[in-house]
Amino acid sequence: MTVAALKSHNLPDAEARADLACAFRWTARLDMHEGVANHFSLAVDETGRRFLINPAMRHFSRIRASDLVLIDADDPATLERPDAPDPTAWGLHGALHRHCPHARCVMHVHSVHATVLASLADSRLPPIDQTSAAFFNRHVVDEHYGGLAFEEEGERCAGLLADPKVKVMVMGNHGVLVVGETVADTFDRLYYFERACETYIKALWTGRPLRLLDDAVAEKVAAETEAYPLDAARRHLDELRAILDAQEPDYAH
Repeated sequence: MTVAALKSHNLPDAEARADLACAFRWTARLDMHEGVANHFSLAVDETGRRFLINPAMRHFSRIRASDLVLIDADDPATLERPDAPDPTAWGLHGALHRHCPHARCVMHVHSVHATVLASLADSRLPPIDQTSAAFFNRHVVDEHYGGLAFEEEGERCAGLLADPKVKVMVMGNHGVLVVGETVADTFDRLYYFERACETYIKALWTGRPLRLLDDAVAEKVAAETEAYPLDAARRHLDELRAILDAQEPDYAH
């Protein structure tokens, strides 16, 4: 079933579902997934409180557009539903969609290099190259991991993303969480944050001094990245969808 077919079958938000399914599939290809754990969500109404999320215990590589579950962040009976999401998905993503309306898309993974960063005593990502500089003053470190992301932990984490300028949270002793306005915007940020972390971690392996960018230059790079004249994030996701259309077209079913 193509996106057009999904629309013809009256499945709401067909394009958004296909985008999100693509992000799941590609995250699995990049080995940034965690088996049947971790979650992506996307708000589909103006308030940001009704959102799509992956079904419980489904491997990222198998998720299809029609599999995504639509839930309401204000519905306390969500976990009583027969298609209830994972309790930690509800705890973390429900809190974010309730309290951070600018976080319309939320992606949380335990990708290797970002999680290594989250395991260091100093979990900040320094601006050592162009990619890492794009996150200068745009990420926050959660220093107070309190266990699995059930409701109380989710509420605490949501409080760290109140500033719309901050789009990445390094979850100390846990992983990384990235927010954005669209699937394309958020996935692109997740991809490049992991790449920046990989460069930083490998630079640390050398044991040699780091070449840090000046704060003013790093801020300039971050601002220029945000104002880039082409919609690179959308083009990035479109290219990934084109590959999946040829190789795994069931993602959009």
